[in-house]
Amino acid sequence: MSLPALTLAVVGADYPNKRGPSRRFELAICRIGEPVELRLEPANPADPRAVAVYSCRGVQLGYLTAERCVRIGALIRRGHQVTSIFQTATDFGALIRTSFDGEVPELPKMIGQDADDAPDFWPDPTWDE
Repeated sequence: MSLPALTLAVVGADYPNKRGPSRRFELAICRIGEPVELRLEPANPADPRAVAVYSCRGVQLGYLTAERCVRIGALIRRGHQVTSIFQTATDFGALIRTSFDGEVPELPKMIGQDADDAPDFWPDPTWDE
């Protein structure tokens, strides 16, 4: 059984990057559907389970939330292929769409809105963890 695609929150956008553009600047130039990369950070002193999120230009956007790092990090460590795309910028950082094991992430259908409208919420199907 394949794992369902998820929309994941990216937080920490207000923290500075060690070099290069700021996270907020990079978020501002990200486009919907651009690939993003998830990287495990086992040496992270704040949380060894941290999963960092990088733009297609190699600039850090932030981190997955601590609640999601546990599950997503475990899947990556077990060898699952994880593919993510930029979904939208938010006040706290961003949302990314993630698929697993060779599936191509697609933005979820917007409920009750025309495709030309810009919604703030894309619901996910229920996923037992």
